[in-house]
Amino acid sequence: MPELQPMTSVTEVTESERSQVFASLAGAFFADPLMRWFFPDAQGFLNAATGDFYDAFGGGAIAEGTAFRTENCEGAALWYPPGTGPDEERLVEAMVSTVRPAIHEDCLGLMEGMARYHPQECWYLAVLGTDQAYQGRGLGAQLMKYALAKIDALGLPAYLESSNPLNMSLYKRHGFEEMGSIQSGSSPAIVPMLREAR
Repeated sequence: MPELQPMTSVTEVTESERSQVFASLAGAFFADPLMRWFFPDAQGFLNAATGDFYDAFGGGAIAEGTAFRTENCEGAALWYPPGTGPDEERLVEAMVSTVRPAIHEDCLGLMEGMARYHPQECWYLAVLGTDQAYQGRGLGAQLMKYALAKIDALGLPAYLESSNPLNMSLYKRHGFEEMGSIQSGSSPAIVPMLREAR
């Protein structure tokens, strides 16, 4: 069993740390069912995880000042405040140019399903991950607690989609509840989850 790491500081991601954060997230999502459905070959996955695809989905949180990282960038959480979100136009462009054409229609179906569940006035956790070399040490929980304390102080709900069943217990421990299931064609299912305002 991995040794538990002492509490680490969590801080806002700066623009100069963008590439380091996305490299750590690539390490976190290498075996993620949804990401490997998008990109079954390792090189395609690495190109997408450190390039336009991931940046279009979560990178806007860095510009918003609502992306957080652990002390040495072992993990990161990319949150969007209400009224903001992923760059959908850029995300679709990145998807069309990087995802295999056979699943383009299924990808669009997933995006439509996500849009149906997504509440309007909430904080949105686009990406939360810890590099696999550091998993099992409580870093994901520390990132979650840090952001939720800020969100609770504002009295707002939080929303996410879980793409990996292994992460469900973490989200449930922090008050997120399942809303349903989103699946399109050959895609794995993802679970929309809401945490009511505290």
